[in-house]
Order: sequence, then structure tokens, then C-alpha cells
Amino acid sequence: MNESISRRERSLELSDLAVFKTVAEAGGVTRAAQRLHRVQSNVTARVKRLESHLGVPLFVRARRGMSLTPEGRRLLDWADRLLALAEEARADVGDGAPRGRLLIGAMESTAAVHLPRLLGALHARYPALEVELVTATSGVLLAQVRAGELSAVFVGGDVDEPGLAADPAFVEELALITHPAVRRPTVDDLRARTLVTFGAGCTYRSCIHAWLAARALRPPRIFEVASYHTMLACVAANVGYAVAPRSVLLASSARRAVRAHRLGPRPWRVTTHLVRRAADRSRAVEALRGLVAHRSRRPSSAVASATTS
Repeated sequence: MNESISRRERSLELSDLAVFKTVAEAGGVTRAAQRLHRVQSNVTARVKRLESHLGVPLFVRARRGMSLTPEGRRLLDWADRLLALAEEARADVGDGAPRGRLLIGAMESTAAVHLPRLLGALHARYPALEVELVTATSGVLLAQVRAGELSAVFVGGDVDEPGLAADPAFVEELALITHPAVRRPTVDDLRARTLVTFGAGCTYRSCIHAWLAARALRPPRIFEVASYHTMLACVAANVGYAVAPRSVLLASSARRAVRAHRLGPRPWRVTTHLVRRAADRSRAVEALRGLVAHRSRRPSSAVASATTS
């Protein structure tokens, strides 16, 4: 009996985590109490109880406010995830349409070209569902969905990994992008040129490296960028060459300032997949999967290429 009580006393309560998170974000008890509509003594007691349960200090107290200790920063990561999961559980188990928060990630190309219409349809159908979107490379996104930081991600290429499930979402045709003066790029044309690309973990960066390696080419310089806008501007300025989905090029105002070339006699196509944890059957994720599946069944329209060789 006493052991059972002791275990209950050491358990974490979501309400305490919510108070802790608010104090951390507000930088002090006074502002946190105002946000929570509680008296300061109650907020202080909740924080101290949490510290007592964990056996570590979570805040450094100073005259100008409170800052997190290393243990506090680690707990804040857990608090964010646990509170998000609790909200997801309430939304999933409750009656009615999906509601609550849905955290998703996507490559920048997918976010810019394909997701506006998809997320617009999701919002129209499920107005109580709050969607938050982050963009990153495929490698980063997969790490985040594995860790439970994101519910679902759009990544390029095949994903065959225990614990994850993938549904085909979009098909992209990759093109080699050069300055307009380069009409038909040869191996010699590219040998001394700079490769403009995203950072490590980008699926399309892996594709262009494989394409170059097959031709015994290795870029003498690599210029990493964080957006397609910057990438196309650099290519238009003759900084170097790049690889990008044709859909991005066609959607960009810079399409007339660069030239697109096929990467081979046949189009090089890469499928973007919607990836989630295999055990995640929440209503919000299933709603997103349903819209993606409906879209992927629609016949794809012919894509005309601008300034293409």
C-alpha cells in the first residue's frame, strides 16, 4: 500500500507539465500566473512539486527572472511532446471530426508547390484541426518523425524502415538547372562549375551526386543554400548549376532566368512519400492520408517545361 502511494506521488501530472512549460516560456512565475489565470503561490507550488518529484532543480532563480537548468531544458522537450500527444489522444478518442493540433513536416519544394491546395482542402473539411508545418531536408524530417516530434512528413524517395509507414503522395521530375547561356551541358561544362544545393540529408542532393558520380564528376565547390528562391537566383547569376523539381521551376518567377535540362534520355522521377509512425492511427493523420490518397488517384496533368532543352 505504501509503495503504491509512493509511486503515485512520484508520477508526473500533465497539469504540472503545462504549468512548468508556461513558466519556462514566460520566463518567470508572475507572467506565467497571469497567462494561466492562477495565483502566483499556486504556480510556485506546482513547480516546486515537479522539482521534488524529479529530484533536480528545473530553474535558475534570479532577480530578473527564471531560466532553465540543463535538466529543465530536457524536461521542456518532453513536456512539449507529452502535452502534444495528450491533445492528440483527446482529439482522436473523442467523438466527431479530427481536431486539435497536427504537426507535419515537408521538403521546401513540396511545401511551396503541393501543400497549399492540400492543406487548404484539409482546413475546409476539418476546421477544428490546427495544422503546423515545418520545412527541412528529408533526413531531418525522418529523424523528427522517428522521435515523435512530428506526426507525419513528406520526404523524397523510398522509405523502408521498421516502425515507419509510407504512402506515395507526389511524383517529381528532376531537372538540371543552369544559366541560360549553357544550352546543352556537357561533362566538360560541369567539371569546373559549382554545385548549388541544399545541405546534407536532401534527397535531391543525393540524386545529383549519384548522377555526377556515374559520369566520373565531382564538383570542385559546393554552395549550400536554404531555399529554392536563393538557389535559382544563384544559378541565374551564373554562380553554378543545380538540380530541382520541374514543378518548383514552373512555379517560380525566376524560370525565365535559368534553363532546365533533362538528366537523361528518360525523365528522372522521384516519388514524394507521406511518412508516419506505423502505429499512429490518429484521426488527424488518417484524415491527411485520405486527402493525399484522393489526390494521388487523380490523373496528373501534363507538365509543360519553360526554357527547357
